[in-house]
Amino acid sequence: MAAQFEIPFFNGISTRDRLFFTKHLATMIKAGIPLAEGIATIRDQTRSKTFHKVLSQIYDDLLNGQSFADALKKHKNIFDELYTSLIEVSEESGTLDTNLEFLAIQLSKDYNLQKKIQSALLYPMVVFLATSIMGGFIAIFILPQLVSFFDAFEIELPLTTQILIFIAKVMKSYGVIIIGGLIALFIIGSLIVKTKKVKPFWDAFILKTPMIGSLIAYGQLARFARNLGIMIKSGVPVLTSIETTARTLNNLKFKNDLLEVAATLKKGKEIGTTLEKQGFSEYPPLVSKMISVGEKSGKLDEALLYLGDFYEDEIDDLSKNLTTVLEPILLVVIGLIVGFVALAIISPIYELTGSIRK
Repeated sequence: MAAQFEIPFFNGISTRDRLFFTKHLATMIKAGIPLAEGIATIRDQTRSKTFHKVLSQIYDDLLNGQSFADALKKHKNIFDELYTSLIEVSEESGTLDTNLEFLAIQLSKDYNLQKKIQSALLYPMVVFLATSIMGGFIAIFILPQLVSFFDAFEIELPLTTQILIFIAKVMKSYGVIIIGGLIALFIIGSLIVKTKKVKPFWDAFILKTPMIGSLIAYGQLARFARNLGIMIKSGVPVLTSIETTARTLNNLKFKNDLLEVAATLKKGKEIGTTLEKQGFSEYPPLVSKMISVGEKSGKLDEALLYLGDFYEDEIDDLSKNLTTVLEPILLVVIGLIVGFVALAIISPIYELTGSIRK
């Protein structure tokens, strides 16, 4: 399953759409309903216009004599290489219903994994967004009014008020330009980090950030172990499984390391031994040890699926800790900002009322 955070896809097809499609199709095939008829039934029930169109194209391809895997490969942005590879293997072995059920289970886990990561990041993102909107409102509409108010009185202003007035004057003159520039900078920056030259450095950097880096790393490890375990369990050759799994990872550091492992397999090396000797920091010793045990015992698929479940549990624990740690930090930062603004506004007013009494 592709390692993406989907709210849904820009093409209107989410992980949930694919999950329901796979699960319902497996149920219908198991009940003896022909493949094309099952797809037509799901197509007529789907609410997504985009997915309806895609399923119509797949249905037409099946009627024209194409295999299910070949029909799916025409829609790589929806059905990734892992998905189509497993379908291809299942068509050859006559286990389409079984592999579809297995894919549905893994898609469900992938969907839950996305939700866990999104939930962990939701709280700090909402607080940051709310603070930014409130700060922007105060900077554009409130602070410029304070400049005119305090300039009307000849009193010595505290340092905090002077700093606030300076910020207010800047925002009054260039507020729209500054905020527009920050938004543009964010958009441009997001596009730049996705370029081929910058993305490898960005992906390596993001993994080193406290807690967030661990959360992303655990997500990639869970997908790596689960996807590779699924393919090996389904009878896909190990080398093909690793190369396909690598292409489902969106962090280039993990992806390139895994492709390097695939290159050593062509020379007769083992996965666990290669991971251990190469010293890839992204793959912890637990991963290489478990894989080595799986390779020696002939139960590599079971070892990998265990690792997938293990790192999903790690994400659960880390997401809870992330919220616990970030909440007081965010409250302190917001409190300091509010306190500074309040002090800068109240202090000169207090001095002004004191001078009037005198």
